Amino acid sequence: MSAFLLIFGEIMIKDYLELGQIVSTHGVKGEVRFNPWCDTPDFVKKFKTLYFDNKGEKSIKVISARPHGNVAILMLEGVDDIDKARGLKNTVLYMKRSDASLPDGVWFIQELIDCTVTDCKTGETLGTVADVSETGANDVWHIKTTDGREVLIPAVKEVVMSVDVKNGIIKINPLKGLFDDED
Repeated sequence: MSAFLLIFGEIMIKDYLELGQIVSTHGVKGEVRFNPWCDTPDFVKKFKTLYFDNKGEKSIKVISARPHGNVAILMLEGVDDIDKARGLKNTVLYMKRSDASLPDGVWFIQELIDCTVTDCKTGETLGTVADVSETGANDVWHIKTTDGREVLIPAVKEVVMSVDVKNGIIKINPLKGLFDDED
């Protein structure tokens, strides 16, 4: 899914991003197990309202959210028994982008996908971010090159020089040999 909308030739960050998916019920009082698509289930506790769509047209109030291992347990307004909770299984919930603040140098993966990657020294377009793998030590960005190859780059400060998700541009200092046949 693209993290950007193209409007009149400009890239615009989505207002609503996928936060995760309800995977099952928890107990009999309507709580649900929520698989967050972020670094930690703790992040989910920040939100008082979540959305059923990527336009924010249908919302639901979060009564409570707490981490439980690698998932979050949510109590949602109006979901007060196991049958209602069961009916939400596999539902993707969205967050409003403006409800979340990230520290400098941290981005939502959805915001990086489809960003144009350029060489910071030459300005040459190298490709676009197609995917991000979280490896533990550092993320690895999958760059789809202009000739269709996939190149993996480490998301470290020695390689990634600047990220402008608002304009969809990432400038990197490419490691020797990744984008060409140099030794």
